Amino acid sequence: MNTLSYKTVSANSATVNKEWVLVDAADQPLGRMSSIVAKLLRGKYKTNFTPHVDCGDNVIVINADKVKLSGNKWSEKTYIRHTGYPGGQRSLTAQELYDKDPTRVVEKAVKGMLPKNKLGAAIFRNLKVYSGAEHGQDAQQPTTINLNEIK
Repeated sequence: MNTLSYKTVSANSATVNKEWVLVDAADQPLGRMSSIVAKLLRGKYKTNFTPHVDCGDNVIVINADKVKLSGNKWSEKTYIRHTGYPGGQRSLTAQELYDKDPTRVVEKAVKGMLPKNKLGAAIFRNLKVYSGAEHGQDAQQPTTINLNEIK
């Protein structure tokens, strides 16, 4: 029996096939859309997924200003940060963060679903979020993904 045919192929930075993917966030629930985007960034949908390698795709999210939150999350969901000084805890509601920059809501949701290490930071750099329908990555010829068809 040829045992070489049963070897597991582990991807590395030289053998990874990275593509550009376009996701339309219009009228999509924030959490469901973010989890699919995080899986695309991580490379979980690929057959040669390797946990310690950045083997995911580059993802472009458009229409981030049209994302949906259910229930009272616009007023009750809070984003907390700390300045580093005593008593420096600051918080914003989802509506306040959205009013400042609509793309930050999507970025924070996706970043929270990625690993909290150097690999997660490197993967997060492959995400581009735009509030309108236009994006600056036309030269990469991204393929459009329908989120309703992905499980």
